[in-house]
Amino acid sequence: MDNSFYNQIPQSIGGLRRLETLYLTNNSISGEIPSNLSSCSKLTIVRMAGNRLTGEIPAFLGFLSNLKVLSFYNNSLRGSIPPSLGNLSSLEELALTYNALDGIIPETLGRLINLSIFLAAANAISGTLPVTMFNLFNIRLFDIGENKIQGTLYTDIAITMPYVEFFSVRGNKITGQIPISITNASNLNVLQFNDNRLSGKVPSLEKLDKLSTLQLAVNDLGHGREGDLNFLCTSVNNTKLEFLFISDNNFGGVIPKCVSNFSNTLLRLEIDENKIMGRIPDGIGNLVNLEVLFASENQLSGPIPFEIGRLQKLNKFFAHINFLSGTIPHPIGKLSALTKVGLDFNNLQGNIPPSLGKCQSLLGLTVSYNNLSGPIPPQLLGVSSMSIILDLSSNYLTGELPVAVENLKNLGELYVSQNRLSGLLPKTLGSCVSLEKLYLDGNLFEGPIPSSLSSLRGLQAFDVSNNNLSGEIPEFLVRFRALRYLNLSFNNFEGVIPSGGIFKNASATLIEGNSKLCGGIPELHMLRCNLKTSSSNSLRLKVAIIVVTLGVTLAFTCLLILWFRKKKEKQSTTCVESSLLQLSYQSILRATDGFSTQKLVGSGSFGSVYKGVLEASGAVIAVKVLNLLNRGASRSFLAECEALKNIRHRNLVKVLTAISGLFLYVICAELIAEYGMGKSTKGDVYNFGILLLDMFTGKRLTDEGFKEGLSLHNVAKAALSKRVIDIIDPILLQERVK
Repeated sequence: MDNSFYNQIPQSIGGLRRLETLYLTNNSISGEIPSNLSSCSKLTIVRMAGNRLTGEIPAFLGFLSNLKVLSFYNNSLRGSIPPSLGNLSSLEELALTYNALDGIIPETLGRLINLSIFLAAANAISGTLPVTMFNLFNIRLFDIGENKIQGTLYTDIAITMPYVEFFSVRGNKITGQIPISITNASNLNVLQFNDNRLSGKVPSLEKLDKLSTLQLAVNDLGHGREGDLNFLCTSVNNTKLEFLFISDNNFGGVIPKCVSNFSNTLLRLEIDENKIMGRIPDGIGNLVNLEVLFASENQLSGPIPFEIGRLQKLNKFFAHINFLSGTIPHPIGKLSALTKVGLDFNNLQGNIPPSLGKCQSLLGLTVSYNNLSGPIPPQLLGVSSMSIILDLSSNYLTGELPVAVENLKNLGELYVSQNRLSGLLPKTLGSCVSLEKLYLDGNLFEGPIPSSLSSLRGLQAFDVSNNNLSGEIPEFLVRFRALRYLNLSFNNFEGVIPSGGIFKNASATLIEGNSKLCGGIPELHMLRCNLKTSSSNSLRLKVAIIVVTLGVTLAFTCLLILWFRKKKEKQSTTCVESSLLQLSYQSILRATDGFSTQKLVGSGSFGSVYKGVLEASGAVIAVKVLNLLNRGASRSFLAECEALKNIRHRNLVKVLTAISGLFLYVICAELIAEYGMGKSTKGDVYNFGILLLDMFTGKRLTDEGFKEGLSLHNVAKAALSKRVIDIIDPILLQERVK
């Protein structure tokens, strides 16, 4: 046994006439059982389990009268069990489990009075179970589970198996009720009636004080009323019960308080999918070794007891689809061994306890369809062991999705749908690289889909519908090869719909309710993109560039104009300065004969004007000398220079140069006839009047028309009363008309 034999069993084995024991278990032997094995009449043990044997069980084996063990467990044998095996009166063990046997169980097997082990599970055996099989007095292991056996059991049927330890008829089509007589088998360790069509009441289990496993699940046991679970109290004194499975039946009533008195050896308590009402008893905390508690799909109400925090070894806790109320007790955070918690579809309220963050072995948590409120505790998202599912959907959770979501690097499915979450989607969501399903729909999220989500390449389903998300549809979604469902509908997305990847499958892509989207494949029935729409982003970019460019250009132009103006003014000043004659005080002194009174043309408030002739060029000039000793002379000089610098008029004299001294200022200009020709030497007023006449008439004192005693002053004086219009410069009149 346990070698590496392969190929078929040779026919020559029939020559071993004295062979008593044949062990060929756990090899790779194929082919059929050799027919001449019948020649080995002294065989007592034949073990060929764990091979690849095919064909049928030979009928001749029924003539090996010395056989005590016949084991073909775990092969590929077909056909029916030969009735001839009923002749093996010495047979103690018949193991035929895990083959492809069909037909019925021969009634002749009921004659095997020495049989202690009968294993025929996991085949395709049908028909009814012979009643004679219940009278195998010495049987210890009886297993016909996972077949197609039919028939009806009755409460009063006699089962005479006083030594049976393992009794299983699981996974068949047996109807009727559990026979009361089976409870007389005081040595029973495992009793399996599960996955049949049994109904009615479960008898008292008081005598089964060695029972470790009671499997009654998936039947129609109970009547859906109070008292259905009374049989549980008959097992209270059992100190060995480890597994109690009564799920998926018709049990009603409340959970008896006696459950609190079960042995602390109880490891699994599965009462889900019944009609059980009332509260989970506080005494559940006494089952300190409990590892699994399944109570889902019942009619349980009231709060989850705080005493659940005492179940330090609890690994799985499911109580979904009930009417549980109150808060999730914070002592649940003490259950460090918890791996899976399911509390969906209840009436739980209040906050999700942050203490769940201490359950560092947690693989999955589902609390959807409750009335939970408040924020998602970051502590919960800090459980890095979470790898299967986190479902918080359909509650009233508020606030943002915490950035701590980055800790869920191993999580496969995340659901926060149908809550009141708001704010931006955290960039740290991109750290959840193992996500296959991400549902964020039905919230108040806003802003764009973060580019960091491009790392979620294994996504199969992605739903962000019914939010306030905006921006463009990320192009990276096109590259998600595993994506099979995408829902972006009813948001504020804009721009062009991508045309690659999942966007080529209209049945897998939902995008309705986004009025600013366009394009995509025709099957999406979206508006076609015009130039303005399809290039909205590039247009915005172009506009931004143009605005910035114009702004910079305008600013630069303004600076340039200011610079040019300053430069021009500087150049103008330089030109003016360079155009002035370089006259010395001595040359002016000689030109006016030392400012002789004979050269005096006129005088004013602050100085006098002299006529002079330059020696070098013979040019006739007028020289104005301001006496700085007169009060206000300095100010008058500066004002006059400023006026002559800033005013340009064809009738104004041209300044030739200016000289300053300690007690006087000297200004030289072109000489103009009639300058200071008034009868008073105080000629400033007269001079100003001549200047005004020049400006209004557009004529100069030196014009050729003023000859033979005719002057600008005389012409203006004659026209002053009635002919003023005749002498005014026509240009001034035109400007007035405009």
